[in-house]
Amino acid sequence: MRTTTGPSDHVVIVGAGLGGLSAALRLAGAGRKVTVIERESVPGGRNGLLEDSGYSFDTGPTVLTMPDLIADALDCVGESMDDWLELLPIEPLYRSYYADGSRLDVHADPARMAQEIEEVIGPDEAAGYLRYVDFVTDLYKYEMRDFIDRNIGSPLDLMTPNLARLAGIGGFRKLSPKVEQYLQDPRTQRIFSFQSMYAGLAPQDALAIYAVIAYMDSVAGVFMPKGGMHAVPRALAGAATKHGVEFRYSTEVNKVELEGKRAVAVHTTDGERIACDAVILNPDLPVAWRDLLGREPWDVKRLNYSPSCFLLLAGSTQSYSQIAHHNIHFGKSWDGVFKDLIDDKKLMSDPSILVTNPTRTDPGMAPDGKQIYYVLFPTPNLDADIDWDYMKEPYRDEVIKVLEERGYTGFSDAIELEHLTTPLDWQERGMERGTPFAAAHSFFQTGPFRPRNIWGENVVFAGSGTQPGVGVPMVLVSGRLAAERITGPDHAYHSRAWM
Repeated sequence: MRTTTGPSDHVVIVGAGLGGLSAALRLAGAGRKVTVIERESVPGGRNGLLEDSGYSFDTGPTVLTMPDLIADALDCVGESMDDWLELLPIEPLYRSYYADGSRLDVHADPARMAQEIEEVIGPDEAAGYLRYVDFVTDLYKYEMRDFIDRNIGSPLDLMTPNLARLAGIGGFRKLSPKVEQYLQDPRTQRIFSFQSMYAGLAPQDALAIYAVIAYMDSVAGVFMPKGGMHAVPRALAGAATKHGVEFRYSTEVNKVELEGKRAVAVHTTDGERIACDAVILNPDLPVAWRDLLGREPWDVKRLNYSPSCFLLLAGSTQSYSQIAHHNIHFGKSWDGVFKDLIDDKKLMSDPSILVTNPTRTDPGMAPDGKQIYYVLFPTPNLDADIDWDYMKEPYRDEVIKVLEERGYTGFSDAIELEHLTTPLDWQERGMERGTPFAAAHSFFQTGPFRPRNIWGENVVFAGSGTQPGVGVPMVLVSGRLAAERITGPDHAYHSRAWM
């Protein structure tokens, strides 16, 4: 495995997102001096926090899976996750609603999920679901260690026995027909393939290996930290600080000083020069290249990007007894959603949407008796010809209209305060093409074909834009992979982690 060259006693990490925090803990545990520079006043990056009038809104991910990755990062400095986080299980994981009026709850326990499917759809579909669980479990086992959870230098690194095993079970077929091999009902097909949206692809175009996301969500379980998802970066940063990591908040880096292909310092917008032996860049990958390194290599310039989203954060006086913590409302059309967003680059004509109600699990995130709603409508990214300065308010009204049509009666009148985020806002927060989901995971943008996480003598990258990819578990892994580019392989890792 290629590692940085020269001394690495002092590592500067630009960005306190989950990838940067994961790397910081591992480097601190390995005895490095670590300085983390973050332009915001709090850690978290995309996993941000917005506090307003007694409400605490998560501004990024709402789904926590694979918490053992957090436990492992904390274990690198001798800390126990139980001392830093209280994880609340989400049950059901999701509640899915369909245009025909039916409803399906998703459970992590396969026996309970099979019972749910049998009651709503029928015994044959339940039996197919159990076979699908066997498939995604094997997929996870073959894929995780060799293809996600390691630094990959070239396609030759993939030549392991698990490559043949993945091919043998159909991991390199398209996701949609592979799901249909087990599940015949459109409702189960949707709930176990919508995760391809995270990878920026329609189920018809995504590889079946991305069903591993369904394993992480729907088999391994979904959790919520008490206090919201932002409790995760707070915990990681707190433990890192305890063990000597220096955090410089409200400080923005605008340049990495290079001598040839070696980083020797970072410069801040207030004129400070901070010398370093190595640097990890956690901003969105193309932004890090262009804005901090002053160049844009071909493998970054060529990238195609995932769809984006319109996000409504609402503080409300209204509760809805029929909903769960996570709610997916599917429209009549499924293929049409992806055609609109990806092929035609237009707003959904028949929306499928996510509504999260975190105060259902943790009422303390809002004032007494109040509710938080996190409403996500997928949209095209900024490659589309949509003027979000003009469309922001009209689309907000459309979002509320759709919510009220989908059963959220009186939603508009109950809003006490709200915050809107459009693709233009995501771009202003440093996300390429205005998408929080980074480069799409098409075949030539995945695994060894995704931009590498090391350049030159001592520049390393973390986050969703590099290997292994998008999602909270993947970004936490990216931090470990980045740290190992500096320290060398962590041979104790697999004995500590979930494998």
